[in-house]
Amino acid sequence: MLQELIDLGFENVELGHGIRLPLMEGITKFYDAGKVHITTLHNFCPLPIEILRASPDCYQFSSHRPQERERAVKLTFQTIDFAARLGAQLVVLHLGHVPIGRVTDQLTTMAEEGKIFSREYCKLKVKAVQAREKFAPLYLERSKEALKKIADYAATKNIKLGVEGRQGYEEIPSEREVIPLLDELAMPNVGYWHDFGHIQIKHNLGFVDHAEWLAKISPRFFGGHLHDTSWPCNDHRAPFTGGIDYNKLIPLLPKNCLFVWEMSPRRTREEITEALAKWKARFGEQADD
Repeated sequence: MLQELIDLGFENVELGHGIRLPLMEGITKFYDAGKVHITTLHNFCPLPIEILRASPDCYQFSSHRPQERERAVKLTFQTIDFAARLGAQLVVLHLGHVPIGRVTDQLTTMAEEGKIFSREYCKLKVKAVQAREKFAPLYLERSKEALKKIADYAATKNIKLGVEGRQGYEEIPSEREVIPLLDELAMPNVGYWHDFGHIQIKHNLGFVDHAEWLAKISPRFFGGHLHDTSWPCNDHRAPFTGGIDYNKLIPLLPKNCLFVWEMSPRRTREEITEALAKWKARFGEQADD
């Protein structure tokens, strides 16, 4: 697996949340042999042994069940331990969700049906915003409490934490919540992790202006997942094959920040290598996988 990524032209690798524990021995040997540089791990990594498929939200810091929150924190500590063992610099985190229903999926379906910004669409969106504003503080506080514990532990391992911007409006944190959250934590090892495809979906659905948000969050930017999105919500495409204007967005960011290519398994070798060549020509060598 790792050799295939290197053969595609990537020198650095992120270990994702679908990697099972038995694979970690081989990954560790490959790393110890000096054959790969691992930059990031995506929580939870490795996959919890009781979970049968990739599921980064299988345990949530925002859960109303204390046992689930404790399990999520414990598994994140384990991810941090693996990150330190493999010389990685950062762990990407999902923080949870507010239980207001799958409103993003409903809005997506309406957009695909040509109903975007219709009266029906706007009523649903406004209702979702009102519900989230009402219920979010409790769930955000739970996520924040867990994140403080995790950040303290990560600091002892010299590991950074990237709080990922999410696709769903019902997920934590919203763009309105990110900066106050980071300000309250006030920890240098906790920053923002941008997902270009997911935030483009929010842009397409009318929740955020992608460029405006990137310019605002840029000082807290640790890195991001790179993939493209065709309108409105078909994501994990190779860069330059969808609607994301990377030529506009990338100059808004700090130099030498970390980028990880997050491709769908359906993407072909040719699509990826062609996009990577374009990326290097336009933006230099900043590319992981």
